[in-house]
Amino acid sequence: MVARPYTDPTAPGIDAADAHAPSARTVADGLAADEVSAAPPSPPISPSLPPDIRLRWVEFERATSTTLVLIAIGAVLAASLLGFLLANRLLQPLRRLEQAAAAVAGGDLSRRSGLGDRRDEVGELGRSFDTMAMALQASDEQRRRFLQDVVHELRTPLTVIDATSNAMLDGVYPMEPAHLETIREQAHLLARIVEDLRTLNLAEIGKLPLSSDAVDAATLLATTVDAFQARASAADRRIVQESEPGLLVLGDEDRLRQVLAALVDNALRHAPPGGEVRLRARRADTMVQFEVEDTGPGVAPGDLGRVFERFYEADPARDRAAGHSGLGLAIVKALVEAHGGRVGVENVPGSGARFWFQLPTAAEPVSALAGRPETA
Repeated sequence: MVARPYTDPTAPGIDAADAHAPSARTVADGLAADEVSAAPPSPPISPSLPPDIRLRWVEFERATSTTLVLIAIGAVLAASLLGFLLANRLLQPLRRLEQAAAAVAGGDLSRRSGLGDRRDEVGELGRSFDTMAMALQASDEQRRRFLQDVVHELRTPLTVIDATSNAMLDGVYPMEPAHLETIREQAHLLARIVEDLRTLNLAEIGKLPLSSDAVDAATLLATTVDAFQARASAADRRIVQESEPGLLVLGDEDRLRQVLAALVDNALRHAPPGGEVRLRARRADTMVQFEVEDTGPGVAPGDLGRVFERFYEADPARDRAAGHSGLGLAIVKALVEAHGGRVGVENVPGSGARFWFQLPTAAEPVSALAGRPETA
């Protein structure tokens, strides 16, 4: 406590009652320091202020409150507008992507997102969508082309059968075995086309039954040569073979014979009279490479990348009456890939074309044959 100052009651101008009453300064000094700091603040407007000052203070408070409310409302509106603009900027490319997806789903496979030039996550999404759309468009075009080719290939033998049978029934052609043989050959061609299509489809979707056996490459070549030797001699062509000893491949022997037979058949049709067809088997790293080479004119450079397509006409004048379905090389590719191998073609300088395919050795089984049912 701070000591109160002594006041002389006899001092002039000081009343006796006032002399014994504590002054405001003395009472304030008598408060503890912490009590003074904890005391509530004085009201903003003292009742002792003049009325005009109190009125101005109230107006100031109201103006300040109104200003703060307006600032708050403006901030909320500005934030909402900014959020709307940002959301619209983010949603606009997504809307474009949604519209492109709807167009593709509706059959317009040429539609693209138009977001490929962006360098953010949305651009990545747009590029992925465009890649998918291009793949779908290519697949659809291939399907349409395949259906057109199938219709064309089936229509030719059907037309021959229909025309020959009608001519015989109308008396234009006599009922002779030669005309009946024409009908039978075209019927066999139809059956072969259908069977080749079935084989090709099963091989491409991985449903073709394949056994997994160790097959000797030299024996496989020798069997194929024996099967075509008579035909080659009749056409004035030679078939020769050469193979490294001890080469074993893993696969289905019957299907591998089918692959070699298709390649040899193709080579004999393109080798000139007096020409030669050579069969080889050799080791290529961890694979065994089979080659069928002819001495014909070779494959046109523009056709090298397409000879394994279905019904591809490298020679527009090819004759279906010979019993060829136009699917032989496509089946070769499908069967080799079903065995976990790969296939190719190249021209040999100074000679003809060389078709080749590679298969894994029997010592290194491939996953492509795993889980496939074996043929009965």
